[in-house]
Amino acid sequence: MPGVAPLPLFPGPAWKGGHATCCPRHFVVILRNKRNRQAIPMAKAAAPSKKPAAPAAKAPAKGAAPAAPAAAATAASVVSLKQLAATLAEGHDLQKKQAETLVNAFVQSLADHLKGGAKIRINGLGILEVKSRPARTGRNPATGEQIQIAASKKIAFRPAKELKDAV
Repeated sequence: MPGVAPLPLFPGPAWKGGHATCCPRHFVVILRNKRNRQAIPMAKAAAPSKKPAAPAAKAPAKGAAPAAPAAAATAASVVSLKQLAATLAEGHDLQKKQAETLVNAFVQSLADHLKGGAKIRINGLGILEVKSRPARTGRNPATGEQIQIAASKKIAFRPAKELKDAV
């Protein structure tokens, strides 16, 4: 923030200059400069004002792999079952409705086998299995008191070597 420089927590001789301090009594950040004095709640004071411009892309080093496409450099997109079914339908001359039914039945079959305690190995993808977590004592972070955490089950996935190499 222009004109605001951080100084000690409590106001001192630098009160008249521009600086920011924290008032422990009210939990607000007090921004002071020569023209005005105002208190701003912590949530507003901590919020970033503007994003800086993105830095220019660097040239790849010698011998490095070529850069990924710009679309892949942005945030990873989420692919739904419906989109997977549509891709499957296009590639195998199926109707979209049939492909959706097929994909949903596959997911339901996976869930049924996992409920039964089976270990599912899909070549090229990986291994899905149910692991049980024993009961344990934990600590409530808010109060610090010990609590008992019940036993539970979790689904573990171990990717296959082919999938790791592809990514």
